[in-house]
Amino acid sequence: MAGVLPTTPTVPSPRRPLEASGTEGERVRSWYEGGLGWPTAPGAPVRLRVGVRFDVLDIPAEAGHAALRHRAGHFPVALRGERMLLLVAVGGADELPGLLDWLEWGSLELDLRAVGAGGLMDAPLPPECGLPASPREASSPGRDASQGAAVWLRPPGAGGEAEASLPALSALGGAGTAPDLARLVHTLATQCHRLRLSRARR
Repeated sequence: MAGVLPTTPTVPSPRRPLEASGTEGERVRSWYEGGLGWPTAPGAPVRLRVGVRFDVLDIPAEAGHAALRHRAGHFPVALRGERMLLLVAVGGADELPGLLDWLEWGSLELDLRAVGAGGLMDAPLPPECGLPASPREASSPGRDASQGAAVWLRPPGAGGEAEASLPALSALGGAGTAPDLARLVHTLATQCHRLRLSRARR
């Protein structure tokens, strides 16, 4: 019949792991809010509010893996696509520009970003939902991280244990077991710079 378009079956587009609704989404949100005390933003996918319990340093995953080999500590780290997200103590995002200047990295263009108060971070799947067995597995083709969904490389510990491990400025009373934020930033900046030079040579 003229003027009538043929109907085609609609195929639902693939959903990301945390875009679940109902029981699954409630379980994920409950793990963060009830288990860790980390506030989430309403809606789907589940996103964590940054600047309340932690800040985030966002760098290329390649530079991040190199940095973690040189810097001890068991603070939470996530992978999302080609980016690595390192959780640091609240206020770390505000300190980043000053630290980079103080460490004499401020004049260089580094692919090192900070997310602080008011920001959001895609919530990685809780470990019980399929934590990668190793960093290599997490970043290998076919894993959720390579497809854009965030996954934990180093999941947070329970309750206040997670925040006690976050890198902080020693002068501001960082926990004795937490890495020093200035040393971590120096290592991250070094690896970001090396990656930039390597890409320029290619």
